[in-house]
Amino acid sequence: MKNNTKIAAVLDQLLEKHIAFAAWFFPQDSRMGLLAGNASDVEFFSEFNRLNGEAGFVFAPFRITDQSPVILLKPKVYLEDFYAEEQLDIDSLEPFEPVQETAACKFQSKEDYLKLIGETIAAIREGALSKVIISRRIPVKRTETSIGTTFLQLQDQTPNAFTFLVNLPLAGLWMGATPEVLIQSEGENFETVSLAGTQVRNPDAEEYYWSTKDIEEQAFVSRYMLDVFFNFDIHQYKTRGPETLESGKVAHLKTSFFFPANKIADCLGNFIADLHPTPAVCGLPKDLAAEYILNNEGYERKYYTGYLGLWRLNQQVSLYVNLRSMEITPEEYILYAGGGITARSVPEKEWDETNQKAGTLLSVLNKNRR
Repeated sequence: MKNNTKIAAVLDQLLEKHIAFAAWFFPQDSRMGLLAGNASDVEFFSEFNRLNGEAGFVFAPFRITDQSPVILLKPKVYLEDFYAEEQLDIDSLEPFEPVQETAACKFQSKEDYLKLIGETIAAIREGALSKVIISRRIPVKRTETSIGTTFLQLQDQTPNAFTFLVNLPLAGLWMGATPEVLIQSEGENFETVSLAGTQVRNPDAEEYYWSTKDIEEQAFVSRYMLDVFFNFDIHQYKTRGPETLESGKVAHLKTSFFFPANKIADCLGNFIADLHPTPAVCGLPKDLAAEYILNNEGYERKYYTGYLGLWRLNQQVSLYVNLRSMEITPEEYILYAGGGITARSVPEKEWDETNQKAGTLLSVLNKNRR
């Protein structure tokens, strides 16, 4: 990508001036998209289906609360290929009131995490739950390194992911490189993805071998997708996979589903509301898993495991699940990582999996500490 230093400087200037914006790279695309607006161009919704009829960049939480609504940034400036500071007049944009500083993130010890995973496995074996996603936060002290530079380094390291930097009222500043499509337009079709199962990426492997636990976990998500299709009278679709998707430091099992866009053309917001959160970030049955997470995870996920991306901009829909991400405060990078817990889970392996997933971001942050 051209002019990395200048582009990083523009992103840092947007942050310094508290401008609402989203910057992103699509997988295997060296062009950086940028959408920016005034504080008055930001809208907040208390229901996922309120997105019907809207257009912009959407940033949605795992669970809607007063502090974490669905956020839509409308495009005062929308550039599909940002490459020069001359394309953007930052001084013409009105800033928003920055997020108030919060208390430092409490680190969860390995002992406490393993205890929670053990209790979750027992609950699954004894009750109605089939799968629950349990996540944890990993706080890392922030350095003076340019956020814009870190973002561009993350994109260089994860070309197969949707890499993003988002700065919005209420939500604050988030960065990540997610491999998981929630829904995206593909000509006259929509694509949605079932992604689950994780192992360490092996660049030299000709093929990957997957455990029964990983295959079962991914199948849970695929079956859920078909239930949502049924609810919206989608009975004809095509699939691709399961196949291995490499992203950052890890690899996943992925199945893609394609169906006619006209089936949900007038109710896309309702479809997303029904689809999210998927079992890949919540569990099954969904309502019971969400309740278990709320009662046991020990913190508010906010926008982690929510979704984000382009919403009907030039008729394009391209939403991704907010994974492999971190919230950035004035003092800390707060990394989020989780895994799917089933009756076959092994607590120690789940701990290792969260470390593997966090490794994508940690490798970039550690590079800048040298």
